[in-house]
Amino acid sequence: MPSLSSKEPDIFLVRTTETGCAGAPAGIRRRAPGFGRLAALVAVAACGLACVVEPVSYDLVLAGGRVMDPETGLDAVMDVGISGGTVRAISPEGLEGMEVVDVSGYVVAPGFVDLHAHGQDPFSRDLQVRDGVTAAFELEGGAYPVDEWYEEREGSWRIHFGATVAYGAARVLAFGEDERAATYEAASGEQIEAVQDTLRDGLADGALGVGLPLQYQPGASRSEIFRMFQTAAEAGVTVFSHIRYAGVVEPESSIAAVQEMIADAAGSGGSVHVVHIGSSGLAQMPTVIEMIDRAAAGGVDVTTEIYPYTAASTDIRAAIFDPGWRERLAADYGDIEWVATGERLDEASFNERRALPASEEARIIAHIIPEQELGDAIAHPAVMIASDGVGYIDGRAHPRGAGTFARVLGRYSRDEGRLSLMEALRKMTLAPARRLEDVAPAMRGKGRLSVGADADITVFDPETVIDRATFAEPAVPSAGIPHVLVDGVFVVRDGELVENALPGRGIRSGVADAD
Repeated sequence: MPSLSSKEPDIFLVRTTETGCAGAPAGIRRRAPGFGRLAALVAVAACGLACVVEPVSYDLVLAGGRVMDPETGLDAVMDVGISGGTVRAISPEGLEGMEVVDVSGYVVAPGFVDLHAHGQDPFSRDLQVRDGVTAAFELEGGAYPVDEWYEEREGSWRIHFGATVAYGAARVLAFGEDERAATYEAASGEQIEAVQDTLRDGLADGALGVGLPLQYQPGASRSEIFRMFQTAAEAGVTVFSHIRYAGVVEPESSIAAVQEMIADAAGSGGSVHVVHIGSSGLAQMPTVIEMIDRAAAGGVDVTTEIYPYTAASTDIRAAIFDPGWRERLAADYGDIEWVATGERLDEASFNERRALPASEEARIIAHIIPEQELGDAIAHPAVMIASDGVGYIDGRAHPRGAGTFARVLGRYSRDEGRLSLMEALRKMTLAPARRLEDVAPAMRGKGRLSVGADADITVFDPETVIDRATFAEPAVPSAGIPHVLVDGVFVVRDGELVENALPGRGIRSGVADAD
């Protein structure tokens, strides 16, 4: 009898002769998933030479690639069989398919999951998918009304999407839509409870958590934020937080801000994900990452992420740049770049741009993140990868929206050797999927490449993958990523977008995949 392998296809066909086989009618019978080669061989032995066992022909086979799965540790040359948007077989032997694509020499990996993507517009999204992203979430800022945000994208999106409910929007509503008061003023008890009602409405519409850009809302007291953590904990969702402070000046330091988040998560019995620890931690990155790591080891549900660039980006009018910002950030005017032109600012141009009306674009890039600390954080096991990519305006933005994932694979893993390829993939696939899967069951099939997983797959060349977007030319797609599939559908093929491929689906809390 032929040898058996645990990597055999999970569906087989039994073709019977005209006289039938063990009571089976003539023709082709499809066995249920899990029938496997052993059962097929038993059937052959039972009916003699009247039966021939054939492996099923899958919708698509990715043939001969280096399959890497961070969950199981699989790292081997395999064929991947895909049908109905699901991985149906992974085998060292050749699989049959309606379509077979040779991917030899390439890595076949789970699609990249971006927990922090503000660029929820078609131009930004299409740069992300060419960076290998198959699901991109607006979790820091969030959305409101949540249902409308999802409805705008359903049926017309290339990759999967989802959002938290926006704490900022909830606060604006509680302050009668007075945005300045919502930013800087303390909330009354009645207003705090009004915020909780808005959050609950958004969570009822399937929001994936609460988006808390706290540094942009300095009027929110510590007691107000703890009350919000209680609401999130009651709903069983995570708070995705831009911490209260960034900088080295006490008491308004990065360390103090992370301590607040850990304490609120522990005290409420809830969970928190600290976004962009690079631009929030700055020179204190080593300490705050150690705090997060130790707290998690002690049972607090806290995680964090980073993007692989030494510059941040935001609106110059944000509260971050209120007086004293140079001392807090250990930065100066010349560290600030005007996105629209690439100009470095001085005191006069900084003050002029900060006074622009809200109706005008005022995006800046702040070159303030220390290189050594950044590289160490990217390699730290507790830190995920997420882009914080913002929407492009006339092709201009921070390059992180186009090159984050290829940059980690190419520069930090391959070229600098700061982390293994499997570890880099874990940080951008399995780890972010697990951050969401308790609240969003649909994520349990993502971030993995194994039989039964969703066929969200990124195929890349480990020797050539690299980011090409720069601060001068921020909208250049990454290189070395020839194929990207979402639900088994090519959205990038041979390095080019597949224009009419729109298989992306909304990921909501408590909503499992239809499969």
